[in-house]
Amino acid sequence: MQLKNNNVSISDLGLIDFENAWIKQEEIFNSIVETKLFNRNNPENVKQTSNYLLFCEHPHVYTLGKSGKPNNLLVNEQFLSQIKATYYKINRGGDITYHGPGQIVGYPILDLENFYSDIHRYMRDLEEVIIRTIAEFGLVGERIKGATGVWLTYNNSKLPRKICAMGVRASRWVTMHGFALNVNTDLSYFNHINPCGFTDKGVTSIQEELHQNIDSESVKNFIIKHFAEVFQVEIN
Repeated sequence: MQLKNNNVSISDLGLIDFENAWIKQEEIFNSIVETKLFNRNNPENVKQTSNYLLFCEHPHVYTLGKSGKPNNLLVNEQFLSQIKATYYKINRGGDITYHGPGQIVGYPILDLENFYSDIHRYMRDLEEVIIRTIAEFGLVGERIKGATGVWLTYNNSKLPRKICAMGVRASRWVTMHGFALNVNTDLSYFNHINPCGFTDKGVTSIQEELHQNIDSESVKNFIIKHFAEVFQVEIN
């Protein structure tokens, strides 16, 4: 039996190296899994599992998901050094993406059994949070079949442009990794990859679409608001 917990604790890690944030995620992820294993072995003394949403921003970094193709990174290590970027192969789903200043990265570390046991629904709910968030800025986010994330297409008058990439890992219904929303992102860094493995789609940001600098804190507040609505959680 599980004691369900619909509270989510919010933490903002600020600007943090990708590897350090990954270690932080792993620590929280492992602690939740350990609690679940304890509960399985101690049904008379079940403990609640915790849920977290970590916000952060990374220095320039490219990450390749476990199913990604290394040749979607279009430059070599020497060039990465010149543009002050790092590169990691990591344990999330999806292909290659870029993280950097001006981008809001969100890492929900949730025990989905506190809510529902459905990874597909989880991904669609994450997309819905971002779709509602960018709607606050007058942007119409869309889904594209077979292409996880949130896109702007404007009725196909332009190439579809990804505004938010997503990739997660889940084990024992505990999630990690998450989403990266381009707010004031330097989009030129995407020129060095095939974003998410696509060669026929573009990328964009809220700043690019509205032609003005965006207050990141207001975007985070909208994300928190809509995360609470979509997942029906209490925010700590």
